[in-house]
Amino acid sequence: MTTAYSTYTDQELIVLLKNADEMAFTVIYERYWRVLYAHIFKMLRDENEAKDLVQDLFSGIWINPNNLPVQGSLVAFLYTMARNKVLNYLRHNKYRDDYLSSLASFESEMSNATIEQLDEKELLAAIEREIEKLPPRMREVFELSRKHNMSNKEIAARLGTSDETVKKQIHNSLKVIRSGLKESAGAGLMMLMFMR
Repeated sequence: MTTAYSTYTDQELIVLLKNADEMAFTVIYERYWRVLYAHIFKMLRDENEAKDLVQDLFSGIWINPNNLPVQGSLVAFLYTMARNKVLNYLRHNKYRDDYLSSLASFESEMSNATIEQLDEKELLAAIEREIEKLPPRMREVFELSRKHNMSNKEIAARLGTSDETVKKQIHNSLKVIRSGLKESAGAGLMMLMFMR
């Protein structure tokens, strides 16, 4: 069956994939993952991130194949997707660095008096509510890190992913929780409690 599929053109495979054909997806994946990985690695020089971005790219194709072009070059479309993923990743990392710098500044400005004024029970309840709102996978990573004190490497091994992906998930969790608490002074204490 795989041999028959491997003779199909990209356009034929795309039509099948749009009808949720797993074999068509597998053939597209096998046909292009190496060149996309090499393309992304060349830009990032990071093996784990390149693997993660290729995985994200193909996950997106499987979840929403309707974006794929029936006409035109599939490989050109995939290269554009890969480039956009890299640009988003680089942009995100710049924001992350800016965010961590502003957070360090914010923490250093907080006085003990401010912290003492906070109602700890209310704050913890609010934090717990924000954690519950996280997407399931993100929440799992966050809780393994913060509630079970597992290292990024331990979490990655347990969930079958990379250290960098775990780091990203924790960072995104903190960003979401912080955003949910931004109206209260609790955000500052939350960061003091959870950042490490």
